[in-house]
Amino acid sequence: MIPPLIGARLARAVAILLAFLAVALAVGLWVGAQRINFGDLLSDSFTRTLFLRLRLPRVVMACLIGASLATAGTALQALFRNPLADPYTLGVSGGGALGASVAIALGWGARVSGIPLVFIASFAGAMLAVLIVRTIARTGAVVLPGALLLSGVVVNLLAGAAVLTIQYVTDPTRALQILRWMIGSLDVVGFATIGRMLVFLVPAWLALLAFARQLHLIAVDDDTAATLGVNVRRCEMAVHGLCSLIVGVTVAAGGVIGFVGLIVPHAVRLLFGEDLRIVLPGSLLMGAAFLVLADALARTALVSSELPVGAVTGLLGGPAFLWLLRRRQKYSAM
Repeated sequence: MIPPLIGARLARAVAILLAFLAVALAVGLWVGAQRINFGDLLSDSFTRTLFLRLRLPRVVMACLIGASLATAGTALQALFRNPLADPYTLGVSGGGALGASVAIALGWGARVSGIPLVFIASFAGAMLAVLIVRTIARTGAVVLPGALLLSGVVVNLLAGAAVLTIQYVTDPTRALQILRWMIGSLDVVGFATIGRMLVFLVPAWLALLAFARQLHLIAVDDDTAATLGVNVRRCEMAVHGLCSLIVGVTVAAGGVIGFVGLIVPHAVRLLFGEDLRIVLPGSLLMGAAFLVLADALARTALVSSELPVGAVTGLLGGPAFLWLLRRRQKYSAM
């Protein structure tokens, strides 16, 4: 049960972030190569088709991926008690990228039950990477968090080298497709893919939010959490599994979109404090808004074409994270 004071702060944070998300959605739905005049939706069939088949699904996809990466990043930073922990440090992104690269290089453009083989190969690669990382980090019945983090980084590096090799030996057209997928893309037509993503993501979000109190205590200290009734090892396993599932789905759908899961949790903490019961749902909402705005910028920054959204999140998130890191160091030195 959430204490009244925390509940009031949570309600205030959610109200502010919902307003921010509403503004981001309006901007994302309006801007683009073809500006949407909302007054024409009922009278103009072309505008209606553009809105319902392309613009709205793309904005919803950005919401799902942004919310997922930010929520997973918040949970992992608390779990590892490491402000530099990121959804992609678990090896999930590397495995997903390698699976998708193999599928693209082999020309697997078919669909199975309506699901693209590239999506299936990417998700399978991500889950295989998680299995390898957990196997390396396991000592008996215990999975060591430090070893988990390091093995995830190494698996990502190995997978990245394999992806570069595939790009080098495959034909230029497919190499370009792999590069574009690696940078991140939110291209989607209709809601079929989004519906399949929701089947996995919504239950995983709710489960992570249910662990907010346990994660808040683990972020302080394992012994304190155990004293207050938290089964630390079970919580670690559950959160790691949920984050792996979330990131595996988002990487399979949108490619590798960096910095969302790293920068958004820090921004939420800066605005609303350190309590995970506020930071976790706050990151979900801010992550959605952040990626929608980043995608809107990616679609309008160039006149003749659009930037990959992963490039925009990197250009925005990198300097912002360095500023936050510098700011925290100055405060800690006082």
